[in-house]
Amino acid sequence: MNTTENNTSTAQVHYFLVPSTMSSPMEHQEEIISTTTVQAATNEGFDYSKLIDQFGSEPVQQDLIERFEKLTGKKAHPFLKRGIFFSHRDLHKLLDHYENGKMFYLYTGRGPSSDSMHLGHLVPFMFTKYLQDAFQVPLVIQLTDDEKHLMQELDFQQVRNMMIENVKDIIACGFDMRKTFIFSNFDYMGYLYKTVVQIEKCVTTSQVKGVFGFNDSDNIGKMSFPAIQAAPSFYTSFPHIFSVQQDAFQNLESTMKENNGKNMDSIMCLIPCAIDQDPYFRLTRDVAPKLGFPKPVLVHGKFLPSLQGAKTKMASSDKNSAIFLTDSNAVIASKVAGSFSGGGASKELHEKFGANLKVDVPFKLLEFFLEDDQQLEQVREEYSKGIMLTSQIKKLAFEVVSKLVKEHQERRARITEEELKEFMSVRKLDF
Repeated sequence: MNTTENNTSTAQVHYFLVPSTMSSPMEHQEEIISTTTVQAATNEGFDYSKLIDQFGSEPVQQDLIERFEKLTGKKAHPFLKRGIFFSHRDLHKLLDHYENGKMFYLYTGRGPSSDSMHLGHLVPFMFTKYLQDAFQVPLVIQLTDDEKHLMQELDFQQVRNMMIENVKDIIACGFDMRKTFIFSNFDYMGYLYKTVVQIEKCVTTSQVKGVFGFNDSDNIGKMSFPAIQAAPSFYTSFPHIFSVQQDAFQNLESTMKENNGKNMDSIMCLIPCAIDQDPYFRLTRDVAPKLGFPKPVLVHGKFLPSLQGAKTKMASSDKNSAIFLTDSNAVIASKVAGSFSGGGASKELHEKFGANLKVDVPFKLLEFFLEDDQQLEQVREEYSKGIMLTSQIKKLAFEVVSKLVKEHQERRARITEEELKEFMSVRKLDF
């Protein structure tokens, strides 16, 4: 399989079918990662080192983590140290850019498909908040309400209501209002449109079909949406934020011709996202040089496993697979208690052989959300040796997750309508 980044015309960019390594004579299983489907071959989840090879990205290594700490003067986020954000594209170039006194901004997003976000949705926003705090840079957050209307056939008002509720969850993550702009595609398209059109001119129908698996029976909105998700990667989408670049926005096409495919390196974009979103931005990175922009830089996160096992990720479509940010303590306790365990079938077997941490969901919750590195390593050692019991791990996972959700709910309850409007207002940011 050709996995080079430039191979955006093939379906493999978006849709990976990886043969299972199981030696069982059972039915052949495959791994799927696409923007619509995430499924591992077994409950051990994905081999992320293999995904790096297949996607053609680079691993986040210790030297890169140390450079983060040196440039920001802050400790690396646990998600970096634990390999939860594990892969990147051009992160070294972005840090060079920053070290040379040049600016960048952050871009991430959310597709509103439920009234409440769940823990899996929270992961990229938690990491993005760390990046904003560490680098003190502006952040744009795209709410793809148009995508959900096109892809899931939700009506306008339903999507609108979900979008507003999701924005409250995002604000509750603690972003700096002075440096953060949150926007709905339905509301903001007038500003995006010139950049979107320039991207659309550079992408063929066959490319979109190959990358995203669309066919002739899909609505044309699906075909055009990748350009809309790509557009915030380029600063011309935000003339009110980057006011010094107003002329470039007003005369975008002539600016592209003048640059004649040369990268404008004044403003770069860093995108933290789960790796299933990578196809959108591989396409964007191919388009960027043609339009005279630097390629957006990516840092990829792992999937938070479903409560039923790491074969799939938490999903809004399956209420039993996820812990939602609106769940009560009692609901969280029940969900953690019933989550997939890698512990022994009996106490005797558990104490003899220990737990299989590769499949244990409560331990995965601790890997993501337990803040104390030393405590996590102690749990890892004792649980894998059978010293700690499954009941103890589930109790600890419940305590960690319920505290996280409770604090989030308390912050969310304090959000006013004025704050929500300010976060979503078209305005100059302070940076």
